[in-house]
Amino acid sequence: MTADDSRTDGGSETENASEVEEYADLGATTENAMEIAETSMDRVRELVPDERLADRIRQKSVHATGDPEFQHLVRFTGETEDEPVAAGSRAVLDEHPIVTDITMVKAGITGRGHDCPVQKAIGNGAELAKRTGMTRTAASVLELDKQGVYDGAIAVIGNAPTAALALADCIEDGTRPAVVVATPVGFVKAAESRTRLREVAGSYGIPAITNVGRRGGSGLAAGLTNELVHVASDVRSGEVDLP
Repeated sequence: MTADDSRTDGGSETENASEVEEYADLGATTENAMEIAETSMDRVRELVPDERLADRIRQKSVHATGDPEFQHLVRFTGETEDEPVAAGSRAVLDEHPIVTDITMVKAGITGRGHDCPVQKAIGNGAELAKRTGMTRTAASVLELDKQGVYDGAIAVIGNAPTAALALADCIEDGTRPAVVVATPVGFVKAAESRTRLREVAGSYGIPAITNVGRRGGSGLAAGLTNELVHVASDVRSGEVDLP
């Protein structure tokens, strides 16, 4: 694998400003697809409040999972619930890197509406994993952290609890992401990893979006990150003012 294989630009260099502003939720571009996406979100808004930035993340969680109850499982770490959404959107506007744990999450990040470089952690740290026996995702996070990749980045973890635990350790050691989006899924360490990450993020002033319980996953993490892009697009067009 080459370095280029683990890093892609969020938008084409030839993409003009109007195309960036015309960010379409879920990547919809045709008239029919836009109608479906808009109708779907209209139905979500009937089930979830639409009053503040944090509500947009709750809406996206419902949209991504198909479960209206999931809105009650989302957690926001910051002085206010809106803080991590605003921090993430500012990071998008400032073209900070988006760093995912695995390929599936990276594949779900929209390539429209932003110019952030998108990188996955998995594929790094193979030697560390082999030497220590830790998971490849945890070793990948630690390896990228040694390179300073996570400082100022939008750190996204959608699959691996051990990656979330490793990121929490990195934050304790001084790493400062712009925002963390973490929804690792599973029956072993998933809920515990998110709890630890919330506690560490809160202690060190790192804005974070997580959830409680066993559920989560790559699609959810990508969807929540895409909503940060969507909010940033609305800020760019003047439709939204960040606190």
